[in-house]
Amino acid sequence: MAASARGMKRALKKAMSPSLVVILGATGTGKSKLAIEIGKRLNGEIISADSMQVYQGLDIITNKVTPGERAQCRHHMISFVDPLVSNYTVVDFRNKAVSLIDDMHHRDKLPIIVGGTNYYIESLLWRVLMDTGKEDSVDGAGEDNDRKLELEKLGGAELHKRLMEVDPKMGAMLHPNDKRKIARSLQIYEETGIPHSSWLEEQRGQQGGDGLGGPLRYPDPCIFWLNADMNALDERLDARVEEMLSEGLIEELGDFHARFNQQKLQDDSQNYQHGIFQSIGFKEFHDYLTAPESNTREEREALRGKGIEALKVATRRYARKQNKWVRNRFLKRPGDSVPAVYGLDVTDVERWEETVLNPALQILDSLCKGEAPLFPPISVQGADLKNKRSRHTCDMCDKVIIGDLEWAAHLKSKKHHFHVRKKLKSDTTSNDQSQFTDSPLATEAGTRTNLSEFSRDDQTPL
Repeated sequence: MAASARGMKRALKKAMSPSLVVILGATGTGKSKLAIEIGKRLNGEIISADSMQVYQGLDIITNKVTPGERAQCRHHMISFVDPLVSNYTVVDFRNKAVSLIDDMHHRDKLPIIVGGTNYYIESLLWRVLMDTGKEDSVDGAGEDNDRKLELEKLGGAELHKRLMEVDPKMGAMLHPNDKRKIARSLQIYEETGIPHSSWLEEQRGQQGGDGLGGPLRYPDPCIFWLNADMNALDERLDARVEEMLSEGLIEELGDFHARFNQQKLQDDSQNYQHGIFQSIGFKEFHDYLTAPESNTREEREALRGKGIEALKVATRRYARKQNKWVRNRFLKRPGDSVPAVYGLDVTDVERWEETVLNPALQILDSLCKGEAPLFPPISVQGADLKNKRSRHTCDMCDKVIIGDLEWAAHLKSKKHHFHVRKKLKSDTTSNDQSQFTDSPLATEAGTRTNLSEFSRDDQTPL
């Protein structure tokens, strides 16, 4: 294995193919473990793409790698943002991470992207974010971010109404309760005078772009998806919560609450939808952390147990959300700019080297040599429906549809089926009436006869 690793390192240095490795997977699947092993063998460095791990503090609840793990392979983008900063954005992350990747390429290092924050990963893989000239402040501060926070203070209904007035296409795609995304779209329109939806359409029209957004930022990335049987993963996630508790999770939360959260609550300025305070685990223990000192020990223990159970439920739910994103963004919406995804089964941790590490290394070795890996990528669904600019006309609905995937979805839609049934019913009724009035037996009185008066054998079924 050592000789093979040296050969792979030489191939990577010579060709830099793949340009980077991305490790996807639900929480608890061992993404960091695989990243470290790849990094050690292939002269790589790791970039965390986790929106909560960028903040200082809550190391246990956000599942940061330990100092010992960091010593094995260099890590970036962990614990560098003050926990009281609430306006650190995906644009800030992207700018810093892209700079790191470029530097790694310059130093002949293999960038390894690890994390479960979907939009962070997408911002690196695709050119899906626009620059207005104001939003790229690395520290997350600035007038533009203040404006976004100001917009978010408005109610969801009012924000959505404003967006529908200036950008109805984007408004139709966003839920009225998604205030952050709506505020972002409004901010883009205010700063550029161009609707957010127009920016996205332009990006998709770029060479190499498709329905997912703009073209790939880096050519030939290698993407691994660590997946497991959900029942097995649920058990593992519950066990991990218990392990966190033994490592001092409650103490960590209590200390963080006293330092950063208690005053916010007293000032009525706390918002669990921003910054590190939205981390899974922190808000689940809100009742426990804010319980009055007059509470009995039994009452506090009950609140503690409630927080633990809520944390387990939220973690399992988040794992499913992460897997759903991989399926929807990579496996169900194929296109020219969607890279191959290699699945690795992490169900049985006792066979980790056999089912995860060795296949990953073999795949990378083959890609570096320009060969097809022994382990093929996951087959995408609907790969033959990837023309995003084809034009279709639906006469039934009097509507023009652009894109094969969109056309296929339209044909399955309830609205289309409604118009088809309506048209069939109209044609059948028209034919029945025509046959009756053309008959020589028809009289003026007969033409006024209701069709329901005919026997069932004389009618064409609708």
